[in-house]
This record gives sequence, structure tokens and C-alpha cells, in this order.
Amino acid sequence: MSLQEPTQDNLNIIINDMADRLQVVNRSLMDPEDYDLNKYDEIKSLHDIVEMKGQLSVSEIQAFVQELGQYRK
Repeated sequence: MSLQEPTQDNLNIIINDMADRLQVVNRSLMDPEDYDLNKYDEIKSLHDIVEMKGQLSVSEIQAFVQELGQYRK
């Protein structure tokens, strides 16, 4: 499956995967419907970094969640 195309389905996959990887307890913060599809490339870049790093520290998790918050509608 290719996540290169900015579609709502791909955004859903990316946001849900990031919520899992970032161990977000409050999933309402990571509702894919709340994110701007026009910011898909930025969100995908964050996803790629999280995926590449694998294990994240608590401060890194907080930084990624905070960064994601900037792309909410």
C-alpha cells in the first residue's frame, strides 16, 4: 500500500498509526477527521520520522504530539 497520495483514507492510516506508535491514550486528540488534508505532506513527513526512529523518549513523544496539533483544523 502506498501512502504517497494525499487521500482521506491515507491520512486516516497515518494518523491512527502515529497514535499507536506515540502511545496516545486520549485518542480524541488523534481523530483523523480533525486534521487538514492540505497538510498531508507535513503529517506524512512526521509519520516517516516516527516510523524511522522506532523507540521514542517521552520528550520526543510530547514534541511529536505538539507538532501534530499544529495541523489540526
